[in-house]
Amino acid sequence: MGAQRDIGTFVVWDYVVFAGMLLISAAIGIYYAFAGGGQQTSKDFLMGGRRMSAVPVALSLSASFMSAVTVLGTPAEIYRFGIMYSIFAITYFFVVVISAEVFLPVFYKLGITSTYEYLELRFNRCVRLCGTVLFIVQTILYTGIVIYAPALALNQVTGFDLWGAVVATGVVCTFYCTLGGLKAVIWTDVFQVGIMIAGFASVIIQSAVIQGGINGILNDAHNGGRLNFWNFNPNPLQRHTFWTIIIGGTFTWTSIYGTNQSQVQRYISCKSRFQAKLSLYINLVGLWIILVCSVFCGLALYSRYHDCDPWTAKKVSAADQLMPYLVLDILRDYPGVPGLFVACAYSGTLSTVSSSINALAAVTVEDLIKPRFQSLSERSLSWISQGMSVLYGALCIGMAALASLMGTLLQAALSIFGMVGGPLLGLFSLGILVPFANSIGALLGLLAGFAISLWVGIGAQLYPPLPERTLPLPLEIYGCNSTYNRTDLMTATAMPFSTSAFQVHNIERTPLMDNWYSLSYLYFSTLGTLTTIIVGMLISLSTGGRKQNLDPRFLLTKQDFLSNFDIFKKKQHDISYKSHPVEDLGTDNPAFNHIELNFTDQRGKVNGTRL
Repeated sequence: MGAQRDIGTFVVWDYVVFAGMLLISAAIGIYYAFAGGGQQTSKDFLMGGRRMSAVPVALSLSASFMSAVTVLGTPAEIYRFGIMYSIFAITYFFVVVISAEVFLPVFYKLGITSTYEYLELRFNRCVRLCGTVLFIVQTILYTGIVIYAPALALNQVTGFDLWGAVVATGVVCTFYCTLGGLKAVIWTDVFQVGIMIAGFASVIIQSAVIQGGINGILNDAHNGGRLNFWNFNPNPLQRHTFWTIIIGGTFTWTSIYGTNQSQVQRYISCKSRFQAKLSLYINLVGLWIILVCSVFCGLALYSRYHDCDPWTAKKVSAADQLMPYLVLDILRDYPGVPGLFVACAYSGTLSTVSSSINALAAVTVEDLIKPRFQSLSERSLSWISQGMSVLYGALCIGMAALASLMGTLLQAALSIFGMVGGPLLGLFSLGILVPFANSIGALLGLLAGFAISLWVGIGAQLYPPLPERTLPLPLEIYGCNSTYNRTDLMTATAMPFSTSAFQVHNIERTPLMDNWYSLSYLYFSTLGTLTTIIVGMLISLSTGGRKQNLDPRFLLTKQDFLSNFDIFKKKQHDISYKSHPVEDLGTDNPAFNHIELNFTDQRGKVNGTRL
């Protein structure tokens, strides 16, 4: 192990595997552009005609947030900070239950295309515009990071031109989004999940073979202090502890699964509400599988390099490149397999970027264009949607240039979601859970939440927290028989955590920086959400929010929860309400029957006008 390892390079087969992945994705896009009469209406293009079933949607939900940020970021996170991150498994469970039982029922029964339509129904046009603009900003920022991540890895691994890769990703995505609409996005995601799992599996199996089985890997991790599960420190300044991950993580991810357009748009495209909930719960299993895979990859990474860290030895320039380095190191004798791994990172990106572009087009058309220009025909709307896809593709590529300055990937991505997603989650929670919230309260709450989370988030980028807050574990290099002089190595071990270009150096640390700006990045979202909800409630109460009369459809009611159990009582009707005449629903239980009738009626109406 001590000998200087020379690392493999890409060969023809790797390029073949990689190109095959891109071609199949593009082919799916082309297929859905023409299959079943093509995309006649913007409804088909943006919602898949509301005819999707649970499993593809579930896989697609998993794929779009298991981007390259996960494939490259999580193993590096485990490598540097230990296995603490895997507590996210519990977080995911809470997130999925909250999304399926609180947000989904309301959005599904209203049958909306853009989640921000809800804000106008519940509050007013102005709140809707604020929500839309925030979403567009957040998604473009995030997509920039996601495009930049695998391009960086590719560049490291293969000497593939960095900006060539960035532009190529943007172009391929824009291409199959403009052609195939939501159906293409969902089915390419299903294909890409397969590729991602295959890429992970190849790494795990091969490293287990080399490192002497799973036990060998776990022993190395144990000796290096990487199995640090339990850290119950309640201090909110600590970067990852049990509480920051459970509480902060739940808020951050609920803002993604519960209210983010690119997710909601998918589960609303299911055939029935039961299928929509099912897709969320199946997706939970997908999330767990992918989390376990990436945690194992991180442990394998540590086991392989526990005595010779390539990052400190200057073999790779950023932590996010450790994973590709490992792949070329252990899989160099198997032509085509490194290509599979890069395809894995890449397909994560394609799925995320494509869903973002589709969601951005949906939101722009529904929220910004339709209300302004009422006279547009479906034909011109579809041209506009396609123009929008191209425009957003270009914007996201521009953002990738900014992302190259943002520092560590996983954290940058989650802190953007936290800063913008938190206040938005607060806004939707006000609408769905607080009957007396009114539009003034909602607007001021949103602004307050946004201001506070921006203040903390930008502060944290400028004055990154001290190492005792982030607790990186030691990385060793005694095992490299290196040709460097020793002094060089000693200075290299103290790597700064946030390699952000906007950092302010050598400045007196004030208490404000050490306490307020050192808040764990997972709490940005919690802070934004709670500020929005509390300010919104206070202002609504003081401006007469209790006097307004609301349609109960806009709120979460007891009925929404109880109707989970309908499926046992009237199974056959619940699934195919369209084919039965309404009178057919049986009158054995009048109370139950009457609610069922109303529900069917509204769904029928919504479907009737929309399809």
